[in-house]
Amino acid sequence: MTTNFDQADVAGTVGALWVFPVKSCAGISVQQAKLLPTGLEWDRAWMVVDEQGVFVTQREVAHMAWVQPRIDVDGGQLLLSFPGQEDLSIPLALPWMTEVPQLHVQVWSCHVNAWDMGPEAASWFSQALGRACRLVRFDPAQQRLSSSKWTGGIRAPNQFADGYPLLVTTSSAFAALNERLQAQGHAVVDGVRFRANIVLNGLAEHEEDYIDTLWVQAAEPVAIRMGKPCSRCPIPNIDPRTAQSSPEVGDTIHQYRQDARLDGAITFGMNAVVAQGAGQLLQVGQAVGGLLKFD
Repeated sequence: MTTNFDQADVAGTVGALWVFPVKSCAGISVQQAKLLPTGLEWDRAWMVVDEQGVFVTQREVAHMAWVQPRIDVDGGQLLLSFPGQEDLSIPLALPWMTEVPQLHVQVWSCHVNAWDMGPEAASWFSQALGRACRLVRFDPAQQRLSSSKWTGGIRAPNQFADGYPLLVTTSSAFAALNERLQAQGHAVVDGVRFRANIVLNGLAEHEEDYIDTLWVQAAEPVAIRMGKPCSRCPIPNIDPRTAQSSPEVGDTIHQYRQDARLDGAITFGMNAVVAQGAGQLLQVGQAVGGLLKFD
């Protein structure tokens, strides 16, 4: 696959990178991240499940947004904080199946085995979220593949992301939403609500909708194939600082983001898969370019 930036229809830079280690908890803004076939390193590697093994998200427990992760690579630990509780420390290293029990868990319609992170983590999350739950770690021996309908034939594995390794959007899309919110007398919102992994600078509002493949100028060529438009649930309504819902966010998006590609569903950002360059380091400020497509 060639990455000729001279032929690109659009050009910009990586404006921000976000990693969300525990599904539906707070994210970490990073200056660089290793790109893996499953997305950014550590992204959605852990997940909270209920007593039946079903995934728990901010849709049911909005104050999951207050669980703040930190990654201590040197210490080999994922550190989790929550107001009023001592920090929880979880090893970054993958556990051995002979030492750590596995649970059968469900994320959307997918059922996989995952490593149980133990009673201390279960107690910590149960206290924080006010309901019985456990923390699990994705087992790379399991397979969760993105729908081939949207990947252009690329075999794209996931960890606990909803369905695709990456979510890509633009800073101009956030700015345009805030202009609309302000025009209607509402407060502006932070783009982190949309939980994108890669935010692009220098592109037009929602220009990611029309990019086939995004090239990133890393040490070796990186190609990210845009796939399925990201249909939106109520989570962007939730203010991560207060865990309170602001329905005007979703209501405003509904006014201008009904997407014919998904039969009128409300979309914001593009799900994407890794076409080339797994193992490369993505960094804020890297140049990006891509060819536009119009279906």
